[in-house]
Amino acid sequence: MSTEQQTLAPLPPTPRTHPVEALFSHGRLVAIPRKEARREQLLAHLADTLFERERSYTEREVNEALLTVHEDCSALRRYLVVAGLLVRPRDGSSYRRGR
Repeated sequence: MSTEQQTLAPLPPTPRTHPVEALFSHGRLVAIPRKEARREQLLAHLADTLFERERSYTEREVNEALLTVHEDCSALRRYLVVAGLLVRPRDGSSYRRGR
């Protein structure tokens, strides 16, 4: 095979999934992803790592946990609730892990 043919050979396939860790720098979330699928991946990771399944949390506790990774805790909390990863009663008195 000539050198020219070698350079035109197809590259091996690369995985299309990106690890959620790529969104963090020094343990902090760099930015909340705009793409819904990537944001869902991040939210699932946050729910799994920051919140226990059979425990109730106050809004303050949820905010404190989210502040450990990003300063916009209210946006992250809202995204988690909308995604069903955190659930709260109508009065907003507590939060629990969802799905």
